[in-house]
Amino acid sequence: MKFNIGILIIMFFMLGMCPKGSLAQEAGFSPPNIVFVLADDMAWADVGYNGQEYFETPNIDQLTVDGMRFDHAYSGASVCSPSRACLISGMYSPRHSIYHPGNRARGKLEYMKLAVPNREVKNDTYDWFQAIGDLEPDVNSLAKVLKPAGYVTARCGKWHVGENEQGFDYSMDVHRGWEDKASARKLTDAGIEFIRNNKDRPFFLYLAHHEVHKPLVADSALIEKYKAKKAQTGGDFNPVYAAMMEATDHSVGRLREELRELGLEENTLFIFASDNGGFPDATDNLPLYGYKGTLYEGGIRIPTCMVWPGRIRPGSANATPITFVDYLPTFADIAGTSLEKSTYPVDGVSMLPLMEGKTLSERAIFWHFPLYANIDHGVYSGTFPVLGTDHMYWRGVPATVIRRGKYKLIYYYEDKSIKLFDVVNDKGESKDLSEEKPAIAANLLTELKAWTAAVDAPVPDRINPVFNPN
Repeated sequence: MKFNIGILIIMFFMLGMCPKGSLAQEAGFSPPNIVFVLADDMAWADVGYNGQEYFETPNIDQLTVDGMRFDHAYSGASVCSPSRACLISGMYSPRHSIYHPGNRARGKLEYMKLAVPNREVKNDTYDWFQAIGDLEPDVNSLAKVLKPAGYVTARCGKWHVGENEQGFDYSMDVHRGWEDKASARKLTDAGIEFIRNNKDRPFFLYLAHHEVHKPLVADSALIEKYKAKKAQTGGDFNPVYAAMMEATDHSVGRLREELRELGLEENTLFIFASDNGGFPDATDNLPLYGYKGTLYEGGIRIPTCMVWPGRIRPGSANATPITFVDYLPTFADIAGTSLEKSTYPVDGVSMLPLMEGKTLSERAIFWHFPLYANIDHGVYSGTFPVLGTDHMYWRGVPATVIRRGKYKLIYYYEDKSIKLFDVVNDKGESKDLSEEKPAIAANLLTELKAWTAAVDAPVPDRINPVFNPN
């Protein structure tokens, strides 16, 4: 029997991802509370600790003073629903089959070279693989892995992965929260009430803000504040967006203050992150290239910081690449629960060693997008043309991405082309190294294809019979 060595390598990594030991085995260990605040569409460059000059994020920035910032943190996808599905389930997109909001390719069918599920025609030619919008009810989840350790769990805010509660004890959202200028305050109020009601037992609060996703709405007084700031500084930014940034930052401050007042801060892991990169009509993703919806750094590299007194060294920084599928095994590791009996795979690794100042063995991380997504905004750096034309039309085309070490390779299915970047020394992805470093590119492409086979990812290779770029 013949085996693909690349597939064997991938399987080896997969089998080694369940936690072998845990904090719970330590004498006198008390499981920490966990508070995870997730922003929506907040760019890596939107926060002060990453160089932002106009938006005010003192509470988010303070997390990097009191804890650790992760300079190479990534979302599970470049848009919301698949990214959140990766976070909740600990699985890459091909495992849960959520690839894009709406569950189908967006854009004109005749502009798609490859046949994929789309909004115009539904038949066997196009629907040859599954693209769904809901996590299966029985998948593992962040809440489920904490339950055996006695945690009570709550999710407040944007969900976007289906109707099933995925094991959370309590859930709420603000009605039409995406257009409610008080959404951040209301969600934070609910989160604080949950903390107060469960202060005597381990709890997990997942608070997912609607900010700073469009439509842009914010408190009028804050908007006026940033209009005045813009007039004074001459800065090129949207005052409404800046006000939404402050509302999100204020939520972080309120939650941490509540933990202090209740005497819970010392035994709480506090995490802040964004679900993907920034929307280009709302913010500037520079110095990263690309934006939300692209697989360039501007679409998937995100602000991430964590505080855990006594475990995470204050003022520390980590350059190890991490991604959303890592949170589920991390939570299991922290809580001392086992993943070995899970009927679903675990694609991530525990980040606990990184939190404690240790290292992880180098590994590859992946993204897979088998659909199309047209732009619904202006043309920005990172937009793709319809293949064979100069017509800038797509923000996402079928592609798979691998990052290993400092290198990131993007493989495009339409023309089977590749791009290779050193995203440590060139986070703006300004220089394609694929011709300069062919051996590295070839090795990464081999590993990428082995991974797509190992996870049974749909590989778009069927020609759309009505493709007509002109």
